[in-house]
Amino acid sequence: MRIGVDVGGTKIEAIALDPEGAELQRLRVGTPQGDYAGTVAAIASLVNELERMTEQRGTVGVGIPGTIVASTGLVKNANSTWLNGQPLASDLSRAMGREVRCANDANCFAISEATDGAAQGYRVVFGVILGTGCGGGVAIDRSVHAGPNGLGGEWGHTGLPWMTDAESPGMLCYCGRHGCMETWISGTGFERDFERVTGRSLRGVKIAEAAKAGDEQAIRAVERLIDRAARGLSTVVNVLDPDAIVIGGGLSNLGQLYEGSLSERLRDYGFGGGVQTPILRNRHGDSSGVRGAAWLWPLGSEAKLG
Repeated sequence: MRIGVDVGGTKIEAIALDPEGAELQRLRVGTPQGDYAGTVAAIASLVNELERMTEQRGTVGVGIPGTIVASTGLVKNANSTWLNGQPLASDLSRAMGREVRCANDANCFAISEATDGAAQGYRVVFGVILGTGCGGGVAIDRSVHAGPNGLGGEWGHTGLPWMTDAESPGMLCYCGRHGCMETWISGTGFERDFERVTGRSLRGVKIAEAAKAGDEQAIRAVERLIDRAARGLSTVVNVLDPDAIVIGGGLSNLGQLYEGSLSERLRDYGFGGGVQTPILRNRHGDSSGVRGAAWLWPLGSEAKLG
């Protein structure tokens, strides 16, 4: 049995999967805001309860809204700031009496979709999160590629390529730099761009609905989103050249992303043109993060439950 835990800003969700990936049980609790020790205890409690309910002992993987630096074992870049600077993986391992694997939640998304999701069968998968923020993760042979700095896939904090005069220098990002991809193509960035250009304040789903209904301002907003996403993804293709790109997060429900426009723009923006990378809608939706955490122990791995 594999257990996955997804640590979010407001909730912690845990899932138990059988060896074929079928869901056995699922639980969730509120996140102990600002309480590191409470967060560790909540994760351990969820795991213990899943094992009690299933009467099985499992491997444990945890997805976090940040990353763990390989050289120090400490969390950084977590928007759940009480995790930063803490040895989360080792503390969880100690609390549960077994090795616990932790990874960035976007990497968990990529692993989930590469293992038994939309990108099953592809060797190198880039997972894109277009939600409140903009993140990414890399799965190679259904395993996380995070790198020694834990930054593999962090394209949300690369700059928008080939900015126009109207775009430059871009909005200030919370990371302290201007023009990050996150400020343009996250759900928040999409909404802010629409309001800045039109003076109208709409949620992303309403902008998409307005575009489908023929609203010219909304249509142009979606076109800008697709063009910027294609520019950003072209840098991923130029550096990584993944076998497939899978999109998750709230904006993944935007049908226009899969109707040819994004693929066509990406085809032309990639170096030399002719890019043919498949762009896929996720299969597991909001469950990809917690399922991917469980798959941090991949198929065929030996369970280390001592």
